[in-house]
Amino acid sequence: MKAVGYQTPSPIDAADALLDIELPEPTPGPRDLLVDVHAVSVNPVDTKVRRSASPDGSPYKVLGWDVAGVVRAVGAEATLFKPGDRVWYAGSIARPGGNSERHVVDERIVGRMPRSLDFAQAAALPLTAITAWELLFDRLGVARDGGEGQALLVVGAAGGVGSILVQLARRLTRLKVIGTASREETRQWVASLGAHAVVDHRQPLSEALVAIGVPQVDYIASLTHSGSHFPQLVEALAPQGRIGLIDDPDSLDARLLKRKSASLHWEFMFARPLFGTPDMIEQHRLLDTVADLVDEGVLRTTMGEHFGRIDAANLKRAHALLESGRARGKIVLEGFGA
Repeated sequence: MKAVGYQTPSPIDAADALLDIELPEPTPGPRDLLVDVHAVSVNPVDTKVRRSASPDGSPYKVLGWDVAGVVRAVGAEATLFKPGDRVWYAGSIARPGGNSERHVVDERIVGRMPRSLDFAQAAALPLTAITAWELLFDRLGVARDGGEGQALLVVGAAGGVGSILVQLARRLTRLKVIGTASREETRQWVASLGAHAVVDHRQPLSEALVAIGVPQVDYIASLTHSGSHFPQLVEALAPQGRIGLIDDPDSLDARLLKRKSASLHWEFMFARPLFGTPDMIEQHRLLDTVADLVDEGVLRTTMGEHFGRIDAANLKRAHALLESGRARGKIVLEGFGA
């Protein structure tokens, strides 16, 4: 089958950073689904793994942790889906990614694809929706329909996670949602997703918040450059507030939180499948819930750009745009061609 992978971790401008390859057909395990991949999207985790991780026990490493497709076959113990079902998922970082014509995934982290979206539109959402949902409701502890009189600051709100987090917070809670974005087009994007206000994260955050009448926020979702922003985040945080991160700063001085009795939380949506936690099936339920919300018109796709077919050249373009920091929403690719 066709796939895209690499053998040596490389910068994206290296000739062999991503290659069009042929791989053997995968075989599903007892709780697995074998999925015909129709569309994928690209996340920062793809670029991080490509730069740092070598293939483990196989000739090539295949990336891709956002898939929309159709179930081709199911494992002997799988009960949640049947052949022909349209599904979406992010998969597991401990297994090969979905940049291949067919892909194997544990059914407990797969959801039904929204009926109102096509494959490309759907592929934009799974990883970021899981991340944003877990960050907002599980890590930061915001209650559904809760947060009256409180505020959430989303740093990097125009990116993939920010684009769905802003929607979740605005549609499913009573929080005042403030996003950060630094360019006019990204500020307009974040506003269109429902943010009550948008501030420029290139300016001092506390000053920007005071200017919009919110001197401190109760919750902060820091999605990018957390290390460089951290002192400002703590300054902007209300006493007993909560900060949630998803990125990988080289270091943080957590002692800054003590004076405010504030808490720090990390979200890693792969934790459940990576460790096979007893509640791993929650990601199946979460994706089904998000699908319902999309079909009800509460949430919308965060697809920002469609880069064409799934091949090495187009994936290299997508990685390069993500690494530039100028992507808006999600970059999606669709189909493998003849």
